[in-house]
Formats: sequence, C-alpha cells, structure tokens
Amino acid sequence: MKLPRAWVLAFGFTLALLAGCHRDAQPSWRLTDVSGHLPDLAFKLTDDNGKPVTAADYRGKVLLVYFGYTHCPDVCPLTLAQLHVVMQRLGAKADDARILFVSVDPARDTPQTMHAYVNAFDKRAVGLVGPDKDIEALAKQLRSAYTREPDKGDGSYDVSHSSAIYLFDRDGKARVLATPSASQDDMVHDLSLLIDLGAKA
Repeated sequence: MKLPRAWVLAFGFTLALLAGCHRDAQPSWRLTDVSGHLPDLAFKLTDDNGKPVTAADYRGKVLLVYFGYTHCPDVCPLTLAQLHVVMQRLGAKADDARILFVSVDPARDTPQTMHAYVNAFDKRAVGLVGPDKDIEALAKQLRSAYTREPDKGDGSYDVSHSSAIYLFDRDGKARVLATPSASQDDMVHDLSLLIDLGAKA
C-alpha cells in the first residue's frame, strides 16, 4: 500500500526532530573555542624524567599545553602558579589532567632542570624538552611563536614567546584557548567540562 505523500513528509520530519534530540550538545565554553581550527596534538619530545614521549602517551588525559622556559623572569612562573591553583580547585578531577610545559630554551633547559622547575609548581606538571627543530615544529603546529633575544653580555638572554595556554581533550583534539589573564573561574569551568566529556562511567 502506498502511503499518502503528506504522511511520508510528516514521518520524515518527525525522524529529523528525533535525530536532533539525540545530537550531542556543544559544551558552553567560556574561553576561546578553537575546536576544528588546530590539528590534533602531535610531538616526539623528552619528558623531565629523561624518557622519550609522544602525544599518544598522554591520550586519555586532558592536557594544558604551555610554551615557556625556566629562566623566564615573570609570565612563566605566574602562569604555572595560576594553573596550579586551577588544578587545586578541580579537586580529584585534576588527576585526569596534565600540564605540559614545553621549553623554548633547549640550550639551558635540561630534563633535570625542568623536573625541579615544574614540580615546584604542581605534581601534575610535566616538563618537555627536545631539539630546536622539534620544538619549532610543535610551535608551528599550534600557531605559536618564540624568539631568542640577543645575549646580554654575561651569557644570559631572554626568550620572547607566545603566552597562550592550549587545552586539549582526552583524544588530543584542541578545544579551547586561554591566556594567562583568563579568569580562574573560566579556566576551572572549561577544564571541568573537558574532563567530564570523556570520563569513564
């Protein structure tokens, strides 16, 4: 039996509505949404324990990626201190997140130096080091930038670098972007959402 055209159209409309009801709702981010605008996280570096690691080693964790260096006079320590407070406010949820502090000063930042530095801020922070070419590749991937400034004459120098904090979900996909000036409330809110997104039941 052939159904009337009006019935077919009505049935199709109902199915479309039902499909819409089951579509995953988009998170209500407070920070800058970069979903789909950056590639999945990919790198081959060395962690602060001297172990070779790749982005795949951190799958299953929500990641906060930040470029900096241990001799940074201001923004790096202030940012890591803020991220520590954010982690504290998350409570037990913070165990599902990691701070990846990527050195833009491979000449001075050894794994041992990085280990002491990041652990002074948070036990869930990991220092990552590597050759210039590998750090540059990761920075380019995330549209970040850094430049070594001229030597001050005593062997010391500064490194100018972007201050963005990239938040990746458990699958290594970039989701939101923060700056050191972002409010802790907004960072806690978005990080909590990211952790809940892929949490095991």
